Amino acid sequence: MALRDTRVTLAHGGGGQAMRDLIEEVFTSVFEPPGMEDQARLTAAALAEPGARLAFTTDSFVVTPLEFPGGDIGKIAVCGTVNDLAVGGARPLWLSAAFIIEEGTEIALLRRIVASMAHEAELAGVRIVTGDTKVVGRGAADGLFVTTSGVGVIPAGRELSAGAVRPSDVALVNGVLGDHGATILAARGDLALSADIVSDCAGLGHLMEAVLAAAPNARGARDATRGGIAAVLNEMAEASGAGIVIDEVALPLREEVRGVCEILGLDPLYLANEGRLVIFVPEAEAEAALAAMRALPEGRGACAIGRAVADHPGQVRMTTAFGGSRIVDMLVGEQLPRIC
Repeated sequence: MALRDTRVTLAHGGGGQAMRDLIEEVFTSVFEPPGMEDQARLTAAALAEPGARLAFTTDSFVVTPLEFPGGDIGKIAVCGTVNDLAVGGARPLWLSAAFIIEEGTEIALLRRIVASMAHEAELAGVRIVTGDTKVVGRGAADGLFVTTSGVGVIPAGRELSAGAVRPSDVALVNGVLGDHGATILAARGDLALSADIVSDCAGLGHLMEAVLAAAPNARGARDATRGGIAAVLNEMAEASGAGIVIDEVALPLREEVRGVCEILGLDPLYLANEGRLVIFVPEAEAEAALAAMRALPEGRGACAIGRAVADHPGQVRMTTAFGGSRIVDMLVGEQLPRIC
């Protein structure tokens, strides 16, 4: 074992032996056999399917703290990229991972994060096949930033789009909302909050495959990350030109999340999620889609929260618990910084 340091130094980003030791012992020994090339060479039977299309996505991840109940920055990086592919109808296959590491970061922390990424990749059925590391000086990276890119294959005939939502389509979610945002807020310790909440961070590739098998005419889906469910519903309303109505009573929220939001004056509709999606399906397929979700751990709390309508095109409204109605706008500014 050549790596004896306990913390990252600038030498680990200098291109010499120290950098090689860090990469081989912390990263490539976990993700792939030693000897990874500078590029991945991708082959899969799925690429040869007539009519199949490639899907490609990229995202950067910043979160404080780097580890929190239910996950860490590595888990978010894998799950977030897998989910961006899955909600577009793609079967995720390969990921890249690039790390910007602040000088002084504990090597043990890096090992835990890399192990978490490898575990989530295995659960999702994807491979981390290439990557990069950079080391920056103290104070320049808030510990660790991770950028992941993902490649997947969309089978022939599968068409999912936010613009395909039509009036009478039913809006489904796969579980309780706001857990990730509330978890991060409590984990920071700035506000002396004590809440028994765990992040919902999870890969949703297998769940999407099950839903699309049960509801082959599903219209479009989004994972409700930054900006929460309010953001993705507004995106889908704008893209499709349909109005959307959600029911406040139907929204699945833990009492702990409601309590945190009431104390701090936050709206749970805007809290980030890392394992929740919204999908619109034809009314005739809604029950089958819900049953498919509930059969999997990531979807046991699945429920219908509303539907698309012909009224107020491009706008999202919520029927309140008191029978009134209010407009649900996009989030203006930020509710919580460094959330995912």
